[in-house]
Parts: sequence; structure tokens; C-alpha cells
Amino acid sequence: MRRDYLQPAVLTVASVLAGMIGWSGHVLLLPAALGFPVLWGHARSRYVAAIVSAGYFLAASRCLPQGVASFYASDLWPGLLLWLCASGSFVAAHTVLWTKRPDRRQFRYLVAAALMAVPPFGITGWAHPVTSAGVLFPGWGWWGLAAMTAGLMGLLTRMWPAVAIAFTGFWFWSAANWTEPKIPEGWQGVDLELGASLGREASIQRHRDLIATVKDRASGGIRNVVLPESALGFWTPTVERLWVRALQGTEIFVVAGAAVVDAEGYDNVLVAISADGGKVLYRERMPVPGSMWQPWRLRFGDSGRARAHFFANPFSAVGDRQVAPLICYEQLIVWPALQSMLYDPDLILAVGNGWWTQGTSIVAIQHASAVAWANLFAKPLVLSFNT
Repeated sequence: MRRDYLQPAVLTVASVLAGMIGWSGHVLLLPAALGFPVLWGHARSRYVAAIVSAGYFLAASRCLPQGVASFYASDLWPGLLLWLCASGSFVAAHTVLWTKRPDRRQFRYLVAAALMAVPPFGITGWAHPVTSAGVLFPGWGWWGLAAMTAGLMGLLTRMWPAVAIAFTGFWFWSAANWTEPKIPEGWQGVDLELGASLGREASIQRHRDLIATVKDRASGGIRNVVLPESALGFWTPTVERLWVRALQGTEIFVVAGAAVVDAEGYDNVLVAISADGGKVLYRERMPVPGSMWQPWRLRFGDSGRARAHFFANPFSAVGDRQVAPLICYEQLIVWPALQSMLYDPDLILAVGNGWWTQGTSIVAIQHASAVAWANLFAKPLVLSFNT
């Protein structure tokens, strides 16, 4: 009887550790998340599989309550509620698909992993173990993703110790030879520390300060400067004219975050600006659920929500380069990165506005995810965040 209680307790504690270590914000620790499928596969009942899944996911997303409290300037209760609700799809998928038959668990886990990679379940598909492919198989591209998929299935078979040893070998080799993704020639990402005022402070002086920052960074061969999510606030004809006039006589090309508003809601976008004019470059495929994307408001005829463009514009053209943009939340989930990689872009642009994550590792986790995807497909990476 004592053993019946001990095994679930050990699996649960180990799954919590896998979530905490794998998603600590250090890219080289991402493979620790591969402990989850092993633990899930060792569960002896559906109930234990549910507890193990909950422990892993809640530990991996442990920063959410504090971040939500900061975003809404409220206490922890709304964040705790969202934290528990967000875990629902992950726990449900892995609980329903668990089976008593060990010879079928690898196929059931493959289905669960696929569900958590694409909408609708993939909308909250954070902490996906497949992200660690960028650490274990840097530069392997789609072959690396295939190797990771095969390895994940192998972790659910009797051969799991051999597969785990092989993964550990790849992990150590990668760590010993690790290199960060290159910044593409002629590009520069700008990190800002403007807190909650970025995107909300719409004064002319704020725009002039940003323009001065861009011109200061555009030197020594740098012609393409990237500003964080929401940097320009609302994208209007007035803002466009201000920036276009400021860039007259230069060869600077600016990519910056903004919002395009209409009567039905708004799009979280990246805009491209040069002396020749400005345009919307990219519309976010997956805004943050709950705080930005609120589809339930459609039923009540409410406006003010962010639109999700799920599978639209997976890449954009900036001059003669094809770029794969990932805005904030898109760096935490799977399908936006993989959809963009289908088009073999020249580089990845990862931007965010993480002022509300102060005191958490959310921005570090976003960085780690972006770096992992860039390394897997050997793509240059430009990062730009506001904190």
C-alpha cells in the first residue's frame, strides 16, 4: 500500500522539477523538459497521469499569476484563476489520451504532443518539450524535428533508458559546442527599458526620442533597426508621416511594433518604415489569450479585442530578405515558428513588450524559445524587447 502512494508522489515531484528546470529561462536547460514524457509514461493510472501533467505544466508556467497581477495591477487571484484554467487543455489532452497499455502509450503521447502544437489546444501549448530540439539538434532543421519526434516516442517504450542516454549525449555535446544564433549583417535589435509607458505614451516627444535612438543605432553598416512590440503605440497616418519625414535623407529601415485599430477591435502588428513610406508588415497570429485575445466578446457585440490571424502571414519581406516575425506570446507556443519555417525565411525577428513580467523569468523563457527555434533551423535572429 505504501508503494502505491510513493510512486505517484515521486512522479509528481519529478514532473514539477522537469517543468521548473526546463522552463527556467536558460536555453541550455530546455532538454530537462524531456523528463515529462518519461514520467507520464510511467504513470500507472489515468489519475496519476493527470497529476503528473498538472505538476509539469503548472511548474513550467509558474510565473503567470505574478505577471497577470502586474498587468492588471490587481492581486494574485485573477492570475491564479487564469493559471489553473490555462492548464486545463494540457492536462485534459494528456489525461484522456493516457492508456493502460504500455505498447500504445508512445502513439497516444504523439497525438497529445501534436494536439498541443496546433490550435485549438495549441493556443495554450506552452512548455512543449519539442522546443528542446533546438538544443539537442542545432542546425538539423526538419531532420532535427523528426529526430526529436522519434526520440519522444522512444521515451515511452521499454527502450527509454537507451533513448535518454542518447539524448543526454547530444545535450552534453551541444552544451560544449554551443553558439548563439548570429545577428544578420546590417540588422540591429533595440532593447528598451521604458516599462508600461511604451505604447501608452503617445506624445511627439516620445516618438522623437525613439527616432533619435534609431538613428543612433543605425551606424557602422547597420541599416535595419528593430524596435519592440507596441513601440509606436497606435499606427495612424500622423505617426507614419512623422517617422517618414524624420527618415528623409537616410537609408534606415525601421521595423517596430504598433497597433492598428478599427471599429471592431485591433491588430497587434509590426510596421516597416523608411524614407519611402510606411506599411503594415505583419499581423500577429496569436495574441495573448485572455488579456488581448478575447473571442467570447463577439457573443456580446463588444469591441476592443485583439484579433488572432492564426495561420496568416507566416513570413514578410523586408527589402530583399524574407523574415519570420514572432511577437511576444508566439515565442512560447509551437505552430507560429514551425509554420514560418516551412517557407525557409532568411531570419527570425522576435519582439516583445515584457514590462509586466518584472520579477519573473517570462522574458528569459521567450528569449530561450526564440533562440532554440533559430538554432534548430540555423537562422539568424534579431531580438528586441521592452522591460
